[in-house]
Amino acid sequence: MDLLRTPDDRFEDLPGSLPAPRWVHVDDPDGGDPIRVATYAAGPEDAPAVLMLHGEPTWSFLYRHVIDAVAGAGLRAVAIDMVGFGRSDKPTRIADHSYARHVAWMTGAVDALGLRDAVLLGQDWGGLIGLRLVAAEPQRWAGVVAANTGLPTGDVDMPAVWWRFRQAVEKAEQLDVGRLVASGCARGLGAPERAAYDAPFPDESSKAGPRAMPLLVPTRPDDPENGPNRAAWEALGRYERPFLVAFGDSDPITAPMASVLRDHVPGAAGRDHPVIADAGHFLQEDAGDALGRVVAEFVASLPTHG
Repeated sequence: MDLLRTPDDRFEDLPGSLPAPRWVHVDDPDGGDPIRVATYAAGPEDAPAVLMLHGEPTWSFLYRHVIDAVAGAGLRAVAIDMVGFGRSDKPTRIADHSYARHVAWMTGAVDALGLRDAVLLGQDWGGLIGLRLVAAEPQRWAGVVAANTGLPTGDVDMPAVWWRFRQAVEKAEQLDVGRLVASGCARGLGAPERAAYDAPFPDESSKAGPRAMPLLVPTRPDDPENGPNRAAWEALGRYERPFLVAFGDSDPITAPMASVLRDHVPGAAGRDHPVIADAGHFLQEDAGDALGRVVAEFVASLPTHG
C-alpha cells in the first residue's frame, strides 16, 4: 500500500483555529506499513474527554467550533483525521480502503491515545465507524452523541439524494471536495472554508479516500460488512450508558436514522434529544457552537464510570 502525505504548507493560514496536530501511528490490519494519523486536542488533559470523529469528505477542521465550545467548558476535546483525510497519511488506491480497515485504523488510534471513559461524538462516517467501536467495547465509552449518522446494513435503501451524491463522486474527473462540503451546509460556506476542505488534497492522486467512502456504505443485503453492522446493532440494543441523538433539522440523508437510534438504544430512553436548528448534513459547520454546547451539557450530566 503506497501512502501520500500532504505537505504542511497546505494547512497554513486556515480560517478559524484548530489545535496543532499530534501524531500517532497505527498498524495496518492487512500487514502494511504503519500509518501516521493526525490527532488534535484542546482543554485540560485530566478533564473528561470527548472524541470527535468526522466523515466524508471532511477532516477535523470541521470540528473547530465544537472543539472551542467543548474545551471552553473545561473538557478535553480530541479529534482524529481518518486515514486518507486531513493531515493523516493517504493510501493512493481506492482499493486500499475498506470499511473493516477504517474501523481497525480508528481502533488503533483510540488505543494509541489511551482514551477510556470518553464520550464519542460521531457524524457521517464518524458514526458508521464510531458506533462499531462502541459496539465492540461498550465499557470503554462513558456515553455517545450521534449526530447526523447511522449504521446501514443494506436492508433498507439509501435516500435518493445520497445516491446522487455517490454518482457525482464516481463520475467526477476532478473531485471538488470543497463544493461537496458546501452542498451539505444549510447556511452556505465561504470561499476560505471551502479552501480549507480542499487543503488536504493537492491533486487527484490524494483523493482515493473521498472517492472510496461512498462505495463502502453497505447498500445491499449481501454486503460484506452487513454481518458486522448487524452484530453492532445487536450490541447497541444492549447499550445502557447515556446515548444522545443530536441531529440537524435540515439533513435529508440521515434524518430517518434519528428516530431509529432513539428507539433502539436503551441509553437513549427518557432523554431530551435536541434538534439543531438551521443545520444541514455538516451541522458542525452550520452550528458548531450550538452542537458543542449540547455535547458539553451532555457530558456534565453523566454519572461517573469506574
